[in-house]
Amino acid sequence: MRLSTEAAVRKAVIRAVNKTPVLDMHTHIYEPRFKKLLLWGIDELLTYHYLIAELFRARPDLPTGVFWKLSKKKQADLIWNALFVERSPVGEACRGVVTCIKALGIRPGPTALEKARRYFAGRDIESYVDKVFNISGVTGAVMTNNPFDPEEAALWDRGGKRDGRFIPALRIDNLLRDWPGAARALREMGYKVAGGSKGPDAQAAKEILRFLSDWTDRIDPVYMAASLPPEFGYPGRDDCTAVLDRCILPFAAERELPMAVMIGARIGVNPELRLAGDGVGRSSVEAVEALCRQWPEVRFLVTMLARENQHQLCVAARKFGNLMLFGCWWFLNDPSIIEMMTAQRLELLGTSFVPQHSDARVLDQLIYKWRHSRIVIGEVLADKFADAFNSGWPLTSREIKRDVERLFSGNFLEFVGR
Repeated sequence: MRLSTEAAVRKAVIRAVNKTPVLDMHTHIYEPRFKKLLLWGIDELLTYHYLIAELFRARPDLPTGVFWKLSKKKQADLIWNALFVERSPVGEACRGVVTCIKALGIRPGPTALEKARRYFAGRDIESYVDKVFNISGVTGAVMTNNPFDPEEAALWDRGGKRDGRFIPALRIDNLLRDWPGAARALREMGYKVAGGSKGPDAQAAKEILRFLSDWTDRIDPVYMAASLPPEFGYPGRDDCTAVLDRCILPFAAERELPMAVMIGARIGVNPELRLAGDGVGRSSVEAVEALCRQWPEVRFLVTMLARENQHQLCVAARKFGNLMLFGCWWFLNDPSIIEMMTAQRLELLGTSFVPQHSDARVLDQLIYKWRHSRIVIGEVLADKFADAFNSGWPLTSREIKRDVERLFSGNFLEFVGR
């Protein structure tokens, strides 16, 4: 049945956005068998690197060396007092903690920290994963799996019962950001890679391909992924281009394995803050265009970190069918920017993109990141569907539901061939 009024259209959109399950296509969370690599609970929420950075703005008198020597519990105490008790939690990361504890049935307020700790004490992680997925409306989450991490590699070797809701992705930053270091690591793993100071030679390229094949067969990733600096250019006369052209992109084409590229992170702007010390820079959309143009048989999932890149990136996506834009990454994961980016993408790309991913590092963050994103995405979609309706296009609730499902999971699954 066709919807007869703008109000009915808006209501149908909001209903579909709130009820449609999400496949979260990029996270840093792990399935429960990975034990301590899966972060969860109130102290992990509070010591998330976004909040650590905000702590040092609120407490410039606090030496970073003192903070890092504290236990996680005491770090969380400091952050709670500085950002939730002495100030109101109006920042997006602070608001996220409030949303999480409220969704778990804990009344927010200055005394909520100890209540939250009692809530998590002795809780079973398997059942808690079920609870978080249910509250957030997430049916599956793509992990970030780094074969260069000895701790994680050992866990894959150990095996164990898989949780099918957690989908592997093969992270290959080391090969592109630091070829000499990657070469050393590959040698330690038993691959016959010599040198490493001048990019991969023919033997090294063959061994990289063997390494990629071994790990792809082992974990069955949905895509390969790399986070790259703003200076990333393609093509170039550097190790990164050499590894891409000789190894990674031929492998991606042969195995029909998409490549997810996240561009714009400046690592260690303030090293004293560790993970909280990374920054952002404007990147080259021309490099993305060149990748798509020179490797038409490879599917590229791309997101960029700088707001200044978003319009040009949207225009590029109109030109290449092998380019899929995804998410509002990291520093862009704020409601005002999500609203702008989602509206811009809808206006330039229709519904042919992935509007959001959580980038969650703590399991509980699935709750707030998707709850907050659904609110903004719902409002923008309601405006755009209302515009179509007011222009004379007939709409039904079923058609709206179809398009929301496409945005929340279908576009990604179709693009990666799953």
